[in-house]
Formats: sequence, structure tokens, C-alpha cells
Amino acid sequence: MTHDNNSTRKNSTNGTTSTHSVSRRHFVKAAGASATAVGLTGCVSTGGSSGSSAGSAGTDEPVDTSEPTETVTVSWAVGPREKNRRDAVVAALRSAGLSENIELEMLAGSNLTDNRQSRYTQWLSSGREKPDLLQFDSGWTIPFIQREQLANLSNVLPEEMLMDVRENYFDASLRTASHPQTGDLYGVPLFPDFPTVQYRKDLLREAGYGESDFSTWATESMSWAEFSQVTKQAMEANPDVQYGFSFQANAYEGLSCCDFNEFMTSWGGAYFGNPEENLFGPIGERPVTVDEQPVVDSIRMIRTFIHGADDPEALSSDDFAGNIAPEAVLQWTEESSRKPFTNGDAIMHRNWPYSIGINGAEDAFGEDLGVMPIPYGVPASEAKYPQTGGPVAALGGWHNALNPNSQNKSAAVQVMRTMMKPEFQLEMFDLLGYTPPRTELFGSDRAREVAPYGRYMEQLRIAGENAIPRPVTTIWPTQSIRISRRVNESYAQERAPAAAMSQLKEELVGTEESA
Repeated sequence: MTHDNNSTRKNSTNGTTSTHSVSRRHFVKAAGASATAVGLTGCVSTGGSSGSSAGSAGTDEPVDTSEPTETVTVSWAVGPREKNRRDAVVAALRSAGLSENIELEMLAGSNLTDNRQSRYTQWLSSGREKPDLLQFDSGWTIPFIQREQLANLSNVLPEEMLMDVRENYFDASLRTASHPQTGDLYGVPLFPDFPTVQYRKDLLREAGYGESDFSTWATESMSWAEFSQVTKQAMEANPDVQYGFSFQANAYEGLSCCDFNEFMTSWGGAYFGNPEENLFGPIGERPVTVDEQPVVDSIRMIRTFIHGADDPEALSSDDFAGNIAPEAVLQWTEESSRKPFTNGDAIMHRNWPYSIGINGAEDAFGEDLGVMPIPYGVPASEAKYPQTGGPVAALGGWHNALNPNSQNKSAAVQVMRTMMKPEFQLEMFDLLGYTPPRTELFGSDRAREVAPYGRYMEQLRIAGENAIPRPVTTIWPTQSIRISRRVNESYAQERAPAAAMSQLKEELVGTEESA
């Protein structure tokens, strides 16, 4: 299937079409050229290496990409999954054309992304020459870019590589790998991550739903109101199933970056007003808008899901079904929310693609696993800000970045070039479940053959086209803690939604002004 950048979507509740994905793509392409200056804190510049060994170059100088005539070892900072499948990953690189003269050393980091971020900060701040390549979480790449700690790939890479990335990769991923002010590229996406809602087809059949419904839900996002009613009906038809909807609402980064970000944005809300202008700054000059009604309504919705009509802040019971999520979601993260679903104790589940790999396996639910895009609070056409409303999915994923102090830049760039080959990306999808960063690969026969993900490529593509990054700046870690704390408190009925968001606004304004 050919990917169409100008495709439109139908809102399943009203039959209207939305060009949400089109405007989102145009927004990202234009962001680098039009963004204003971003405020920096603790600016650090490590500069480039002045070494003269083969393959070295200054931070902003083009590199020679001819194949080495002697053996060169490139070190790559990776996660445990790549390290555990090292031989298979190297074989995939060789099959995609990596020179036999380039050896690959993998330096495995922690499963915890924060630990890897701290280690990279130490390495790059001290000017270490190794690793040559580093995997960067899309959620914290920009602060390293702002501190000038990564090589500027817009100056280093050959033009054909830059054009390939700009024209063929998911735009939301590129935005998190680019300088917010200049648009220069500092990372090449290795794989994006897009959440969806998974569900049990067998349990929904008991409530009267069938294949025509599942087919519609796969591509036409439903409203949160409809979602709650469908979930409630399935709970009533399957009284032995403990939970309706499982997701992540613990007071942690995953709430502020992802679940709450999705709920809020799908209602037309935003952290800092218009995402086209303010998502990545300028710090101290952007409006803080978490106290606006769409944000408050998104919290009222989740309180309805958890506490039901008895909650004084609950939304209308004529539209929204309550008591479909357990209070346990307030302590759940990804794995603790997944396990009840995998164990057969939940009907609906919001999570990342890795969970599809587990739940869609033949020894789990197999083809009885359904997947749909994230539901929406209001259609995009009714939202106040562009890039809000509709089926918004929080953006995750990882990039490859080049150490500016590397003495093996030429060989490192060749590794990057090989990782950009479609055949390598499809092999990584098969080996590790890493969603391809190229939009056109989602419709390929090879991707559809990868079990179990291949059954859900269209749902994942829609999620990617509607992905929203977290508003990462150098002060995001402080802001994220405050957001997750206040949102979790309000979900738990410890503070009214409007009061919680009013206090959060004061706290976010304070961090903006003191940066």
C-alpha cells in the first residue's frame, strides 16, 4: 500500500473528515525554519575533537563516507535488547551492506531511560571519544542538542542521507531529533514508538460486537464517550473479567509525557498553548494553559472512568460510562498495567507496541487481540489549538546520535547509513519489534508478515501520523515532576481538577520565569 501524506480521516461519531494528520506533518516540516529562540539553562559546549586519526573531523565538518581499507571498530551505546541479540543485529547490518572492515562494539545501558540519560550526560560533558554512536530517547534528545553536546548531522552527513531522512521519516520523530530554533538535524530516528488501545475481541463479541465493528475501529477513531460505553457493555457481558480499561496513571514521567498528554490533547488542551509555536519553547515567553477547560475536562473524564457518577466532578452519565477503570491505575506504569490485561483480567488496555508483541502472540490472545487508535475527546475541527483534538498518540522512540568527539566519524556515519536501509529496519522490526521509522514501510508486505505486529500496521501508522511529542526543554524534568504529581492527585480525588490545574499553572509559570 502506498502511503498518502494527504489522506484524511473520518470521525466515527459524526462522519466528518479531519485533515489533522496533514496539518501535523506540515507543522513539523515548518517548525525548524520558523521557531523562535529557545531559552537555555546551564549551557555547556564540548566542541569537536581536534584529533587527526582516520575518520575524525570537527563537530560541524562533513565526513568522508568511503569504505575503510583497514578494520575500524565503532562503539554503539545501546539498550539491553540489542546487546542480547548482538549477533543477529550485526548479521542484519552485514546483510544490508555494512563493510566487513567495520566492527561493531555494543555498550549496553540500563533498561531505565533516566539512567542512560545520566550516563550520557557524564560521558559527553567530559568530552569522551567513546561511544561513537549513542541511542537517544526521543524524550530527552533536545536538551543535549541545546547544550551543543551532539554532532550537527546537517553539516556532517552527505546530502542524500539528509534528504532521505527529511522526506521519508515520521515528522514528529524528526522534530524531537532537531534543533528547535534552526531545524538542524542531530539524530537519525532508529525507531518510533506510538501507543494504541488494545482490546479483547472475544470479550467484545459477548457484548454483541463483531468483525465489522473491529474493522471500523481499526482506522476510524471513536470518541472517549463511545469508548466508555463500549467498555461498560463488555464488562456487563463478561462479569468474571475484573477490569474494563487499564492504563498508566502513576505519578511518574509516563503520566506527564504520555497518558495525560494524550488525554489532555485529545480534548483540545495543551501545556503551553499552540503546539505549533510553543511546544519546545521559548522558555519564559510561552503561555501556560493547563488551567483551560479542555484540560480540566480531560481530568474529569478520567475521574469518571475511575470513580463513576458518585464523583462530584464526573462528566454526564448520559454520555460517559463510569467505573470502567480500577483505582489501581493510580499506581500503575507500563508493565503493572499490562499484566492484568495479559492475564485476562481487563478488556481494554493502553500501551506501546511492545505490548502488542506480547498480547498478540499465538500463546496469548492471537487474532483475538484487537487494536485501535487512541480515542478522542473532541474532533480536531472543534479544538482551539492546531495539532490538538482527534486521536492523539504520545510520541516515544529512540534516535541514533553521533558523538562530536568521536575519532571514527567516517565509519560511524557508514553504520548510520546502513541502519537507514529499509531492509535493516524491517529486520529490526522482526527481531526486536522496533517500529520502522519510514512511513512507507508500514504498508509493505514484509512489515505485514512480522507476527503479530503485521496485523496492526494501519493502526500503528495512524498513531504515528497523529503523534504528539512531550514539550521537552532543559527545564522539562522539573516541570514533568510537578505535572505528574498534580494530575495524579486530582485523579485520586485529592484535589478538584480546576484547583489542581490552577496550582499547576502557578508552578509551571514559576519554572519558566526562573529558568
